[in-house]
Amino acid sequence: MARIILHVDLDAFFAAVEERQHPEYQGKPIIVGANPKEGKGRGVVSTANYIARQYGIHSGMPISKAWKKCPNGIFLPVNMPLYEKVSKSIMDILRAHADKFEQVSIDEAFLDISKRVQDFDQARAFAILLKEKIYEKEGLTCSIGIGPNKLIAKIASDFQKPDGLTVVKPEEVKDFLAPLDVQKIWGIGPKTAEKMAKLGIKTIGELAKYPVEKLIKEFGKLGYEFHKMAQGIDESEVEERQIIKSVGREHTFESDTKDEELIYNVLSELTEEVWKEIKNQFCFRTVTVKIRYADFETHTHAKTLPSYTDKKEDIITISKELIKPFLRSEKAIRLIGVRVSNLLQGKVTLKKFKEK
Repeated sequence: MARIILHVDLDAFFAAVEERQHPEYQGKPIIVGANPKEGKGRGVVSTANYIARQYGIHSGMPISKAWKKCPNGIFLPVNMPLYEKVSKSIMDILRAHADKFEQVSIDEAFLDISKRVQDFDQARAFAILLKEKIYEKEGLTCSIGIGPNKLIAKIASDFQKPDGLTVVKPEEVKDFLAPLDVQKIWGIGPKTAEKMAKLGIKTIGELAKYPVEKLIKEFGKLGYEFHKMAQGIDESEVEERQIIKSVGREHTFESDTKDEELIYNVLSELTEEVWKEIKNQFCFRTVTVKIRYADFETHTHAKTLPSYTDKKEDIITISKELIKPFLRSEKAIRLIGVRVSNLLQGKVTLKKFKEK
């Protein structure tokens, strides 16, 4: 029997949570991200609701550009603690209804329900039940894709949005994929798609028919993987994993700066925020700093300790040490960031985890 996999994608998640919290915003364009400061703000859009998207606003867009496209929109700051709380509530529902569960981000997850339903028709009814439970508990909608593997389920969840439900049975896979843009395939971005277009490949159907030997010649080992996925083949398992791999914070300066005192002060604030996030939850071994100059040249520098620690002083000391060389440049700085990774849940006795 074919596997039956669901991909659940919460619709415009951050913006949807804000709209739920503020009913007065319903029917209005909501943009979550940095402060636009009437078109002079720095930073980017994190999420825009579907009304805002009609203005051409999307995640990753500079907040200043978003404001110019929709100056009357509702611009809100990111409230990550709230979003994480709502996400956990929803993920707990999904996990309880899966044979295997894999959360892949704050607002999406895969479920293997092969042992819970007999066929794809039952899977549709199962998905409707999940959608109802999520809406009943949190007042939010989601889009669900159902397919014989993770690749198909993921593409299907994006097929009808918002509040969509798309089922792709095994015998329907090739016809479903054929007319879609090649960028729907994992790992194919704009540059790869442009290269494929020069070969006369624009749709997944065209990719599926293209000689695999020629794809390997053009794209190496990835050529084989692209060809296999274009056939709708994906053997990867749904598996539980620790979603939190790192904790970090970034700050974009109002004006590009060379002021070392200001930079160090902001760095201290960022390390304080990072430490509060991991305090009493995680120990870490790696600290990374990020710096972006005015010309958008970006660098990261990391240091891994010989043993785990949960001390705020270690983040501060190491981050200052790592960022110091970058301050010698003549270039002004646009953004700095601090991140801790190589995480271990809970508080530990440091000697126990010291590397031999």
